[in-house]
Amino acid sequence: MTVTAVTFTLSDNQRAVLALWTEVNASLSAYHKLVTSFGNAELAWCAKVEAWRQLGIHSTHLKRHEQPQQTQATIDAIQQALLDNKYGLLFADQSDYPPQLLDIYDPPPLLFYRGDKARLQQAQIAIVGSRKPTTHAQKITFDMAQYLAQAGYIITSGLAMGVDKRAHLGALAQVDAEYQGRTVGVMGTGIDVNYPNHHDKLFSQIIEQGGCIISELLPHTLPHKHTFPRRNRLVAGLSLATIVTEATIQSGSLITARLTSEQGKQVFAIPSHIDNNNAEGCHHLIREGATLIYHPQQVLEDINSQLGYQSRNYNSSDNAELNIEQANLSQSSHSINTDNISIAAVGHAPQSNLKSSSNAIVIPEHLTQVYEQLDWHGQDLDALLSTTNLTPPQLIGQLMELELLGVISVQGGRYLRV
Repeated sequence: MTVTAVTFTLSDNQRAVLALWTEVNASLSAYHKLVTSFGNAELAWCAKVEAWRQLGIHSTHLKRHEQPQQTQATIDAIQQALLDNKYGLLFADQSDYPPQLLDIYDPPPLLFYRGDKARLQQAQIAIVGSRKPTTHAQKITFDMAQYLAQAGYIITSGLAMGVDKRAHLGALAQVDAEYQGRTVGVMGTGIDVNYPNHHDKLFSQIIEQGGCIISELLPHTLPHKHTFPRRNRLVAGLSLATIVTEATIQSGSLITARLTSEQGKQVFAIPSHIDNNNAEGCHHLIREGATLIYHPQQVLEDINSQLGYQSRNYNSSDNAELNIEQANLSQSSHSINTDNISIAAVGHAPQSNLKSSSNAIVIPEHLTQVYEQLDWHGQDLDALLSTTNLTPPQLIGQLMELELLGVISVQGGRYLRV
């Protein structure tokens, strides 16, 4: 599925917004200072450079403001790219701009996008973490994203290596075409700069399957250490909650978690062994108040409760869409506005009898290999025999032990985690 951008001719006000955004080089503070001081983008753009100087605008921005021909050339190039369907553009005053971003501290005045912009209007859950996750964390991330996407949510992440990539791929791994493409990628570069370079295939897959990729930065903007925290705030701002599956204490995903919390939304973290340095960030988050989870259904229950309705189970023929109006996430004054965000609350997976974390069961070492091969969707014996290299009697015996422990179940000949 390929969704192309809808081309349009920029209005005078939109050209002014683009002009300011170009001349301040996408500086949020400078842009908002100019618009606030002059009343709107058109008046700010028409103002003399001396008026900008009196506001304390940086000298490099002043130099660009003194060269309107270059600004006009940039705007004309963007207009041509829109006409050529290379990407689309949303402005903050448009109805299809994601409303949840309007409630963050510093919303971007515009968003460049590729793919299906309707994804931005749907309820999203962020999954973030380490760029170098363990094999186990990669599997957990993929499975969790796949489960939550099949439950109707959009999976949002930052298109980075490691956990981000596995989150996007998990969301895309849907057998039912109705649930394919349920992912949003937020870039830390210009919309036309794929980074990392070897993620070209991932970018194309997201767009072709009906997902969406966005950037607030100007086209041709290269990656820089300052652009990724900006990306992280958008990942947090778009989402109802953030899940950190594995992260070191220095991981940028902790920035996303902090921003999520500051926006009054819930942070979830997956625990690991205490000697796993790669999970030290998750343990820190849990110590600081993040919600410990070990099953994606726990995320659904908490989020659905916050949104003011009870989680429901649907079979594959229901395909119901719930429209959440005036949902009140009153955890802080920065609560997200979920008006008109459509949430497909379709839970194909069964409700599980979740165990209290205080009674968590430790998986015996000799069963770890088989347990880690299982997911929340189920695998048959043939698949497990192929991945574990155990003999049928060995595998069946270990599966029976796991079932007796209460950590897996059997449904229709498929073994799955509970």
